[in-house]
Amino acid sequence: MMTRTQTYLAEFIGTAFLLATVIGSGIMGETLANGNTAVALLGNTIPTGAILFVLITILGPISGAHFNPAVTLAFLIRKEISTRDAVGYIAVQILGGIIGVWAAHAMFDLPIMQVSEKLRTGPSQGFSEVIATMGLLLVIFGGIRHRAEAIPALVGMYITAAYWFTASTSFANPAVTISRTLSDTFAGINPANAPMFIICQLIGTGLALAVAKVLFTPQK
Repeated sequence: MMTRTQTYLAEFIGTAFLLATVIGSGIMGETLANGNTAVALLGNTIPTGAILFVLITILGPISGAHFNPAVTLAFLIRKEISTRDAVGYIAVQILGGIIGVWAAHAMFDLPIMQVSEKLRTGPSQGFSEVIATMGLLLVIFGGIRHRAEAIPALVGMYITAAYWFTASTSFANPAVTISRTLSDTFAGINPANAPMFIICQLIGTGLALAVAKVLFTPQK
């Protein structure tokens, strides 16, 4: 039985390392790509998928490895986490994400405090976040139903793919979205665009819950 301190710390550490990877690999990828955006995105994608596999494997047994308020909200609605723990998870996920962004800036000798100017706007970006978040949650629910031991690989591979098949590069995570407003780098997002992303992520969460209830509920 894990203590609340252990579970909250796991969510904090996991989200911090996730954002440090997203931002750090974006900076490294853009630096080494010599202006080739496809190469920079590839350099951002592979580390993100890889770190998700690692973090979910080692921290999943402690906290469930949500690292994502949309995931936590979904489990709250499914009554698989208490309201108190859901609020705690979401708080430490957001805090961990911000710390991870600042850590990435420090590692690359950039100003710690930044605000992104990178515009990510328009209906296609919002729709992409609906699809990205819905898909992520269906992967999680399907993995729980059929192959729980494969969830680290399933989530890592899904996000790796979704970086490329969605116009938004698959944020699919309100804590990630909030944190990335604080980095004026390759992986950043303008704060003005963040509310649309988060609303669309929540819509995707609702759709995933509805579909999962039909798709993954055993028939009597």
